[in-house]
Amino acid sequence: MKTAKDGAREEARVVIVVPFLNEEENLPVLYERVRTVMEGRPESWEILFVDDGSSDASARRVAELAGKDERVKLLRLSRNFGHQIAITAGMDHADGDAVVIMDADLQDPPEVIPRLLDKWREGYEVVYAVRSRREGETWLKRLLAAGFYRIFRKMASVEVPLNAGDFRLVDRRVVDALKGVRELHRFVRGLTSWVGYRQGAVYYERAARHAGRTKYPLWKSVNLAWDAVTSFSGAPLRWIMGAGMLVSVGGLVLAVRIIVGRILHPESMQPGWATVVALILVVGGVQLICLGLLGQYVSRVFEESKKRPLYFISEKVGDFGEAGR
Repeated sequence: MKTAKDGAREEARVVIVVPFLNEEENLPVLYERVRTVMEGRPESWEILFVDDGSSDASARRVAELAGKDERVKLLRLSRNFGHQIAITAGMDHADGDAVVIMDADLQDPPEVIPRLLDKWREGYEVVYAVRSRREGETWLKRLLAAGFYRIFRKMASVEVPLNAGDFRLVDRRVVDALKGVRELHRFVRGLTSWVGYRQGAVYYERAARHAGRTKYPLWKSVNLAWDAVTSFSGAPLRWIMGAGMLVSVGGLVLAVRIIVGRILHPESMQPGWATVVALILVVGGVQLICLGLLGQYVSRVFEESKKRPLYFISEKVGDFGEAGR
């Protein structure tokens, strides 16, 4: 396997990793579009489909494609481990000089892949596909996504490009570096920024989903955002410390006010059960939030300490060579 630098990179091998979950209508279309855009390119290529526990005919569709084209491979996980783990499994088994990560719903257009490769040939080792326009998404999801990226960049110590999802190209050096990062709660787009190396971007218009239903509803997006924050930043812990100090100072000020009022105007001080109850509820609520947040971090430490495998494989279709051993 050969990886030339600074623009040459001739006779390169490209592996396109496609994690999927119940995408039987999209997979044949995706394959045809990839084959069309990659024909005539100087690179040799293959598609590695990663089945993240599909319950429909998706795996059978891919197996049929693999029977017709040896450039198609299938990796079936033993159950649904989640999108980020499926991406990781694909990179673990990709033996290319460059690895392209893209979703199966065709919102990531295969026609962008040649532009990613051209940028890679300029010497970049991570090439992001940055969305200049997002079709088929609600205004609320676009607003929350934009807000998350801006907040995350301020909280974390890594520069994650705005409006860049998992659609990207990573060089062999980056793939090998990421193989040494085995944390359970993964945020792949953050990890590819964290490892460093020379990084660039290409811009594209994200299309609407071709068929089927989204596998990332709002609650899953919120969970991914939470994993991203807790994996790369301790800022929430600092925030709850600040909230605790603020409540303490507020309680101290109120206590001083009551004491002074009792001394100066004892006749005006009336029992205030409602105030006391409200203060207890506020302070108790802050304490519970703080304990819950601390518990989340402790829970992640506990889960990581078990050092369980990230995934298990139930089936492989195709020749995986050295990467599959």
